[in-house]
Amino acid sequence: MNEYIRIEKLRKTFKTDRVCLEVLKGVDLKIEKGDVCGIIGFSGAGKSTLARCVNRLEEPDSGKVFIGDVDITSLAKRDLNIERRKIGMIFQTFNLFESMTVKRNIAYPLEIQGVAKARVKERVDGLLELVGIKEKGKAYPAQLSGGQKQRVGIARALANDPNVLLSDEATSALDPQTTLSVLELLKEINQKLGLTILLITHELEVIKYACKSMAILEDGVIAERGGVDEIFSNPNSAAGRIFLKVYQDMRRNPSYSGGEGI
Repeated sequence: MNEYIRIEKLRKTFKTDRVCLEVLKGVDLKIEKGDVCGIIGFSGAGKSTLARCVNRLEEPDSGKVFIGDVDITSLAKRDLNIERRKIGMIFQTFNLFESMTVKRNIAYPLEIQGVAKARVKERVDGLLELVGIKEKGKAYPAQLSGGQKQRVGIARALANDPNVLLSDEATSALDPQTTLSVLELLKEINQKLGLTILLITHELEVIKYACKSMAILEDGVIAERGGVDEIFSNPNSAAGRIFLKVYQDMRRNPSYSGGEGI
């Protein structure tokens, strides 16, 4: 196995004055280089927290995250900032700068590093073409559809030529047709660039359509891990069996709402 991302005994607790909520309770997960791995779980299972611990937007309490040979959890701030350039992230809410054009939004990660203007222009033009919005470079976010905004977000996440792409519920705010087009783009990027993609979602169809492998997060730990077809055909965990039932019910009856809250 060409292992690339390795998560070991990862724990994360959120504390307030009144409550102590243990979200991740010792997550162990291995992801191969070039994989598109979907992480699915019920609402509140800690999916987004796990993704944000991978690039340390959230600081884990304990455990380790390796990307390649680098232990992300051991890095000092300066070294962490350098390694983060190799980890692109796509957000559900797009996180675009409304006062900047599409080109400036994509260029921003490069500009703050002081990359030469000619190189920035070349990179931005190439990314606009890659994500299929070449004609939208001078537009502002308010002039774009949701799908176009997410394509800008994807292009920005790719600006630093990362090795890993984290997608945190990137399609959950989009309609089904737009979701399909964005997933097609992610699959194309995976094939063309060889990126390892960690795809966080609560949408069963997203996992089935876009991912090569998947992991089920339940009660703060990985309940099941394997190929998508393997788990969908014969789940071994209680959560996996629930997801399979919901998926089958949705396929039989598209108006079925039993997947809400997942």
